[in-house]
Amino acid sequence: MSYSLAIDIGGTKFSVALFAGGSMERRASRATNRNGGPEWMLAEIANILRDWPACDRCGIGFGGPVDFAHQRVALSTHVGGWQDFPLVERIAEMLHLPAVSSLTPSVIIDNDANAGALGEAIYGAGRGHLPLFYMTLSTGIGGGIVIKDPLGNGAVYRGADSWAGEIGHLTIRPDGPECLCGARGCLERMHTV
Repeated sequence: MSYSLAIDIGGTKFSVALFAGGSMERRASRATNRNGGPEWMLAEIANILRDWPACDRCGIGFGGPVDFAHQRVALSTHVGGWQDFPLVERIAEMLHLPAVSSLTPSVIIDNDANAGALGEAIYGAGRGHLPLFYMTLSTGIGGGIVIKDPLGNGAVYRGADSWAGEIGHLTIRPDGPECLCGARGCLERMHTV
């Protein structure tokens, strides 16, 4: 049997789920230790997966900016220690999956809002309704944009720097508090103040 693993990492909680075909076989969620950083998170994921079947592929949704082109976490605007973190490489090692390949990646990461937007465009309420904007309001504020690619299929629009849709990091008060993204007065920061 072929298994797919889904990992969702957020500032408040993280979840892992194992799928076989179209059915979810297992799921676990835990609170995020904001002081634990990536090493804590990797250890927790490994602990959960210890008794689960081996998977063939893994998709990761990360609650913060992702450098999609380089398949790395850009930073977390909620939890420290994630700047330029090679999460895909570390998860591939943990799962004993092949190294990252641009042609056939076995582990792939994207911003959680982008992953949510693509899921809605392909399987959910947005099916057949492109372009689509998806908004998430949780620990942070994010957004994902799905447009038609040249073949008419849904494709995530990331912009020049992978930050398209990151509405939580629009400056709404230039003299506002500093955000972990480096700007001041971001919508996300003002939301949590």
